[in-house]
Amino acid sequence: MCILETHSVEVSEKVKGLVRMVQVAPSLTIIDLTIRGLPAGTYHATVRQAGDISNGAVSTGSIWRDPNENSLQARGDWGVVEVNEGGKGSAFFEKKIEVWEIIGRGMVVAREKGEKGFESNGAEGDILVGVVARSAGVWDNGKTVCSCSGKTLWEERKDEVQKGML
Repeated sequence: MCILETHSVEVSEKVKGLVRMVQVAPSLTIIDLTIRGLPAGTYHATVRQAGDISNGAVSTGSIWRDPNENSLQARGDWGVVEVNEGGKGSAFFEKKIEVWEIIGRGMVVAREKGEKGFESNGAEGDILVGVVARSAGVWDNGKTVCSCSGKTLWEERKDEVQKGML
């Protein structure tokens, strides 16, 4: 899983998205991405080389590529998510990766793909970042998403569905 946040100091609600990843076969992972609170438009979802989010997207590096692969398509280029006028968006991806390959890497959702990295351009409120973390198996996640609410990942999802986020 990956919790997506903005690093903008001008935004009061920092958490803007959640990414759930489930490996369903030896080299197939399903990704469920949900976002809320961004301006309407098209955003690119990418996994980055580094998991350093200390300076937001700027410190995550370029899009993740397998050094042994000659493919033109970067493995970390997952696709786009459309955010509607209400600030909500969701996307579903199937990728030929194993979850262990991306644990600890940064994830960025932004209007620009930032192939080689990101410049500090002042638009931090529209750029979401997070670090991919390990979680338990499907429905077995007893960890809390937020220490302030004490709810599990699945309880948080149920609440968001009731609020109309998903």
